[in-house]
Amino acid sequence: MSTEERIIGEPFQDGDRIDRLLPQLFPDYSRSFFKKCIAAERVLINGKPCVQSAKARAGDTVTVDFPPEEDETARPEDIPLDVLYEDDAILVINKPAGLVVHPANGNATGTLVQALLFREQDTFNEMMDENQRPGIVHRLDKDTSGTLIVAKDTAAQTTLKGAFMNHQTQKTYLAIVQGVMNTPQGKVEKDIGRHPVNRIKRAVVTEGGKRAITHYRLLGTGGGCSLLEVHILTGRTHQIRVHLASLHHPVLGDALYGGHSFNGPCAVPRQMLHAWTLTLPHPVTRASMTFTAPIPQDFRDTLTAMGLPCPEAPLGDPFPSPSGFGFHD
Repeated sequence: MSTEERIIGEPFQDGDRIDRLLPQLFPDYSRSFFKKCIAAERVLINGKPCVQSAKARAGDTVTVDFPPEEDETARPEDIPLDVLYEDDAILVINKPAGLVVHPANGNATGTLVQALLFREQDTFNEMMDENQRPGIVHRLDKDTSGTLIVAKDTAAQTTLKGAFMNHQTQKTYLAIVQGVMNTPQGKVEKDIGRHPVNRIKRAVVTEGGKRAITHYRLLGTGGGCSLLEVHILTGRTHQIRVHLASLHHPVLGDALYGGHSFNGPCAVPRQMLHAWTLTLPHPVTRASMTFTAPIPQDFRDTLTAMGLPCPEAPLGDPFPSPSGFGFHD
């Protein structure tokens, strides 16, 4: 592998422990991975080896000498899946927070792909590609829960990828954000591209980005937070997180975009973002189908602690496209 450096700055808190900071600087790797790196003196602060409890200050240079990659060929693992729907062409699951969708550096095991291989090894082995993403047509961030669809053959995979690419899907999320919003609904239409300084982040940009449109509706306020129903017309990386942070209302618990500094009535267990419903045409029948992932318990507990309502069903896009399916950039 390689040696990489980061200079500590925003949005990271001055004086964070290095073992807690490293997974934020390199989100494809786990805290346990970095503990092993620190023990092997592969992590330096300003050129000197450090211990797990060492504090990183603004302006410090953190260097990681990544160990050589091991054989990361995905193998079946007995990981339970919460199945919402299944037929011969598709599998729809309720992804729990904490489950990575596909293998990547630092997350070679314990992903959805390993679970799929255990569930139907012959089916997904036949679909395995060089990226080790059999059946994967879209993804959710590790700490985002909710509805995720998987293709069970290559024809369905190609068709579903086209549906997402051509904006023939409708996605509804629930988000708890910091701060009390004062508008009942809104639209964010800002291009998103790579952050000019921190390459692991995305940012609103004026040049070189991709068009991104997010609609939101306010469902309630409480505990210094707001509950939003969010609809995205495009599917850019970190889109909801970036757009809401640009409104100065970051997703609660989202350390990367400023949602980790909340001092409220309860501890926030993770990034409070849930992929609630997904509507799309079936890859074989072309019939419109809607799948809903129940609001998880940790999300419900946070709503209760904040005094926020727990909605029963989506109200619908506050700014619906007149043509429904088929929105294009």
